[in-house]
Amino acid sequence: MTATLDPSTTESTSTQPAARRRALLEGRLLVFAAIVMSAFTLRVAVTAFSPLAERIGADIGYGTAVVGVFGMIPTAAFALSGVLAPLLVRPLGLERTALVAMLAAGAGMLIRATVSGTGALLVFSALALAGMGIGNVVIPPLVKRYFPDRVPVLSALYITMVQLGTVLPALVAVPLAEAQGWRISIGVWALVGFAAAVPWFAVLRARRGRDRADGTALPESGAARGRVWRSPVAWGMAVMFGMTSLSTYAIFAWLPAVLADAGADAAFGGTMVALFSLLGLVAALGSPVVVARFANPFPIVFGCAVCFWVAFAGLLFAPMAAPVLWVVILGLGPSTFPMALTLINLRTRTQAGSAALSGFAQGVGYAVACVGPLLFGVLHTATGGWAASFGLLAVVAVVMLLGAWQACKPRMLEDSW
Repeated sequence: MTATLDPSTTESTSTQPAARRRALLEGRLLVFAAIVMSAFTLRVAVTAFSPLAERIGADIGYGTAVVGVFGMIPTAAFALSGVLAPLLVRPLGLERTALVAMLAAGAGMLIRATVSGTGALLVFSALALAGMGIGNVVIPPLVKRYFPDRVPVLSALYITMVQLGTVLPALVAVPLAEAQGWRISIGVWALVGFAAAVPWFAVLRARRGRDRADGTALPESGAARGRVWRSPVAWGMAVMFGMTSLSTYAIFAWLPAVLADAGADAAFGGTMVALFSLLGLVAALGSPVVVARFANPFPIVFGCAVCFWVAFAGLLFAPMAAPVLWVVILGLGPSTFPMALTLINLRTRTQAGSAALSGFAQGVGYAVACVGPLLFGVLHTATGGWAASFGLLAVVAVVMLLGAWQACKPRMLEDSW
């Protein structure tokens, strides 16, 4: 008795693995493009504005004190996004939430370039930054979902694109405003937000009807859920993230004013903001890979704190003696930002853990950080100098170390939540 094989069954059996591999490859390539373009969008609204803050104020009618308020908006919006993002992810999923985030970022940047009042400028800046903040939260778990075998490499690429999106707007803001006006200078970046939405449309279209073939598109079933705020890993990450962000956004908001007070012009201030951001790009290229090779990367965090202290002293006591040197050293301090983003995935086992830790660390961290730019400016106004302001940031670096001590220990969130 001989057995016979149904050719259609054989063909179906042989093509199923190929179809799954093809679907997986196509899904990963689309998500790769979407993550890269979204990452580039996540800071453009911040550094496109700060070099032009005084020029815009002179045109639409707000004073120096309001600069500190504008400096608060990024961190406040990012903190709110840490709460909003999980609420959106539950009904929409990670991919649709990323799409909504990019559309909000593009719309906010476009509309704020057309308004004529301070209130409207604040509102639509907040809309753009809320979209970017939601992107901050959902991209790390998307990296973990689609590239679990390449987390350090994809984290490095993602953070590199974030830093490029921080550097370029600061570099061209003043020259573009002088050539075309400040509205074009801040509005042109809306195109980046809308462009970043395009690959997410493609991802969602490619996934339609393919969920079984593309396993990366499915949430984990039966993933253990915990209470993230019970974990010292989560609180350490939030403090590390928050203190880094507090210092970074205070510098973004006030570095041009510090240098202008020392005799520099606006273009030089914008260039120094770009240089500060560029050093973050250098850190983004190396930090995630380095962190992945250390069981406990706390010594690297301590080195970053030393860079902060040295640069603060230089900018306070001799700002124009070696401004480029001070800004270069200062730019190495926020290397703890890409480290924290990488640790979100390295200190979790599951997508649920990664998403929970990302939302908690960024929500709490940015909520604390939002007082930084305002308090930095208030201390300057109250004292008439910069000593109290830089003293505040020096203390912030100490607190960052306390959080990093907990975040860097080699242990998993799921073991303590």
